[in-house]
Amino acid sequence: MSTNNLTILNEFILLGITDRPELQTPLFVLFLLVYMASVVGNLGLIILTMVDSRLQTPMYFFLRHLASTDLGYSTAVGPKMLINFLADQHTISLNWCVTQLTFFCIFITAEIFILSAMAYDRYVAICNPLLYTVIMSQRACHLLMVIIYLYGVFVSLLIILKFFLSSFCGYNVIRHFYCDTLPLISLLCSDTHEIKLIVLIFSAFNLVSSLLIVLTSYMLILMAILTMSSAEGRHKAFSTCGSHLTVVAVFYGTLFFMYLQPKSSQSFDTDKMASVFYTLVIPMLNPIVYSLKNKEVKKALKKTWKIRANFLFKIHCSIW
Repeated sequence: MSTNNLTILNEFILLGITDRPELQTPLFVLFLLVYMASVVGNLGLIILTMVDSRLQTPMYFFLRHLASTDLGYSTAVGPKMLINFLADQHTISLNWCVTQLTFFCIFITAEIFILSAMAYDRYVAICNPLLYTVIMSQRACHLLMVIIYLYGVFVSLLIILKFFLSSFCGYNVIRHFYCDTLPLISLLCSDTHEIKLIVLIFSAFNLVSSLLIVLTSYMLILMAILTMSSAEGRHKAFSTCGSHLTVVAVFYGTLFFMYLQPKSSQSFDTDKMASVFYTLVIPMLNPIVYSLKNKEVKKALKKTWKIRANFLFKIHCSIW
């Protein structure tokens, strides 16, 4: 339906990751395994930090929410991408596009500031251990998470309203595998200056402010560690930060690669690869990093596995 060269679109066509038919099935299998690993890993981490008594600290409270956001934005993108690998037409309805972009913006914005909160938590634990329980009280942690999620909802709704109250042209092909802001901007007929400015301001603010919190926290942590007289104390302090530093480096490195690279005719393909990495691969890697590099998580996993094994053994014995 069109009026005065402006079109009301009911669906979009997603170009996907590749247009080569021979790659559709192998990529479907690959990303299905990646997504399944992400779901299992993050759900496992969420459950583990809820049921294990040793993981009831602010550090693991934030880790649980990090796993939740990983699961959230990967699920906003992953299932539809997998369906399109098998479908003849890679379409997405307007309502699903709005839903996908809304939840993706909420969870990705929340994840950025959860990583900052985790850095601040490590700073307080190492630099102000006597005040740790006061500063990072349960009430303070819950309040911080409420603020982070509310801010994510605010940013998401603002961008969504600006997008879908604007006018789209008749061309409805999105050069991506999900509804993202930059590909959608190219489909607008109305003036895009305001929406581009909003996306730029919030993207820059979110990345720069959160990264400043992380860098400042770790600079102060490093200064505190260097003043420690005990080698064991220094090692313990470094070990508590190792997992988080790995996750931060991979996550921010990918985002800055995407947004700071020079735009060219090949940049769309590069953006797709980077998007695959931070929407599907990073959510799969984060539980692995925290499981392998965190002693308390490994102990909790062993304890849970041992309890489960004993339970299954008792059931087996009772049957026979």
